[in-house]
Amino acid sequence: MTADDIPQITLNDGTTLPAIGFGTYKLNGSSGVEGMTRAIHNGYRLLDSAFNYENEGAVGRAVDRAGVPRDELRVVSKLPGRHHAFDQAVTTVEESLYRAGLDYFDLYLIHWPNPSQGLYVEAWQAMIEVKKLGLVRSIGVCNFLPEHLQRLIDETGVIPSVNQIELHPYFPQDEQRAWDAEHGIVTQSWSPLGRANQLLQEPVIGSIAERLGKSIPQVILRWHYQLGALPLPKAASTERQRENLSLFDFELSSEDMALIATLASPDGRTFDQDPASYEEF
Repeated sequence: MTADDIPQITLNDGTTLPAIGFGTYKLNGSSGVEGMTRAIHNGYRLLDSAFNYENEGAVGRAVDRAGVPRDELRVVSKLPGRHHAFDQAVTTVEESLYRAGLDYFDLYLIHWPNPSQGLYVEAWQAMIEVKKLGLVRSIGVCNFLPEHLQRLIDETGVIPSVNQIELHPYFPQDEQRAWDAEHGIVTQSWSPLGRANQLLQEPVIGSIAERLGKSIPQVILRWHYQLGALPLPKAASTERQRENLSLFDFELSSEDMALIATLASPDGRTFDQDPASYEEF
């Protein structure tokens, strides 16, 4: 699987993202640089980072080392909750760029709405501003519920291009995905393979994987793709990185998708991070 084999998704602002990205959470320092550089060499073109991951410098170093033209990569970072105030948010994006040694980000997201703080609209106005300034090509959010998204649209007239949410077979977020799609927002999946749960040992998925001659992670990532979501798996080894990319040469049947749907649970969030109440700074 090469980068050219990965389908491209067009966002509502006309920019594009590959249909799978590479998660960089906890990839820090020299080992993080090595892992991300390896991912780029193995075909990934989207690197998903955040100010709070404290690895934007490592992301920038990997981009520099990989030898792939900058315009072929999509580099993403996220605004932390403690910097939602307008001026702080603009400065934070500038800081992110300085850390990464980049001239622009392809996508910058508000990491959490933190609704009790009441500043996420102000943060969104800052995102609109940094896009106008050319610091960011596309802007979006993470973990925003429909009521948060509607308020952004009502108060600014600007629809986010992306909403990155917890999404996996235990928590498929049907209503949120439908809302996003109806409003032209691409849904990205964080923790697409589950996190500290039993998803990778799930017999239902294992039986599908065995029948198709694929791995359980490949089946899950294909499930995301067929739902219309963009998964962001993380993997350190070359073997796992390449395996996770190989999801475009097979298809899950409607019966397979229905079987996986039986795993869904209303309280399927891994760590009870409900954006209506959970906040991160």
